Amino acid sequence: MLRDKHILLGVAGGIAAYKAVQVAHDLTKAGAKVDVLMTSAATRFVTPLTFQALTHRPVHTDIFEAWTEDFQGHVTLAHQADAALIVPATADMLAKLAHGLADDVIGLTLLSCTAPLLLAPAMESNMYAHPATRQNLATLIERGATVVEAEYGVLASGAMGWGRLAEPDQIVAAVKLMLGRKEGTLVGQRLVVTAGGTQEPLDPVRYIGNRSSGQMGYALAQAALWRGATVTLISGPVRLEPPYGVHFIGVQTAREMEKAVHAALDADAHGQRADVLIMAAAVADYRPTQVSDHKIKKTGNALHLELEINPDILAGLNAQPSLENLLRVGFAAETDDLLRNAEKKLVSKNLDLIVANEAVSSIGAPDNEVTLIERGGKQTPLHRLPKAQVAEAILDKVGEISSRLRATRNGHF
Repeated sequence: MLRDKHILLGVAGGIAAYKAVQVAHDLTKAGAKVDVLMTSAATRFVTPLTFQALTHRPVHTDIFEAWTEDFQGHVTLAHQADAALIVPATADMLAKLAHGLADDVIGLTLLSCTAPLLLAPAMESNMYAHPATRQNLATLIERGATVVEAEYGVLASGAMGWGRLAEPDQIVAAVKLMLGRKEGTLVGQRLVVTAGGTQEPLDPVRYIGNRSSGQMGYALAQAALWRGATVTLISGPVRLEPPYGVHFIGVQTAREMEKAVHAALDADAHGQRADVLIMAAAVADYRPTQVSDHKIKKTGNALHLELEINPDILAGLNAQPSLENLLRVGFAAETDDLLRNAEKKLVSKNLDLIVANEAVSSIGAPDNEVTLIERGGKQTPLHRLPKAQVAEAILDKVGEISSRLRATRNGHF
């Protein structure tokens, strides 16, 4: 999503400027055209040549740089920009931006720029907590800026405190999120995505579970965020970090996931109900009828477990009239008769789309081979692809179905 995007990267004078080098590298690697703007103080920490070598583009440090017929300095930079970010956003830079000062190349350019602005503050903890800094940040947020808040950790002074610059990968993720909310295909949509496997306890240390890694659900949540959606990710225990910008809810059991799904589908603080539910989680079908309060000891005899059925989360939504406009996507992980079993689930669970995949080769793998089956039986097979690409294909199909449903509700057939 960053390919050929014009990104302004303003680098202010702070020790955290060295992390801006990685941000410039990662944005360029993702295909963006990165124009770096540096204050004179920033050049004391990192040389312009470093950024030029990484971005393969000129670095701008002087408000009096020469204009040409094709390049009018800060005016051209500002008008071409799809997004602007300041890394690090020092206390001095925040004050200048809040008050509209234009005495350096960053302030001058941003006064002419209408692209969305992202700020990544970094400074000493008392500076970060100072009322003037907090007010300046609040002013910029009120004007529409996005802020990647500073983190707690070791500062340049050696002290521990708030004010440490967010990590480069988080800043790049925030840029993608900001652009997605500006021009993504799912802007204004609320999605609820489930991921990972559930764990049904036998005793305090053992559980019944499966091998789900959560990769598919997390890829779907990430892709939906980058398309501009507001995303709630409900996940069983996995070894993955939730995508930046997602509303994350961690659960363990099937019943906990059911409760979280129902809560997430309700209207949010703005009165908006969820538009799409994608159930990518591998929910346990059964749970032990009895859970021991203590670790079950090995006795030398066979252990007999009695299991009871877990709730079917998707099927359980059919009795709720308030969810009649919810677009529902399920997954069918099967070991035999894949398409036939998937079509049965599509009908029995009242789904708009089901993603059929072979269980053994897909669970825990970084890639997947699936067939998308729509209500009515239309099938779209996909060759084996990385799960991030499978997620994009699923969301493309969700967009198609959503458009058709809206047209039908509005009377356009």
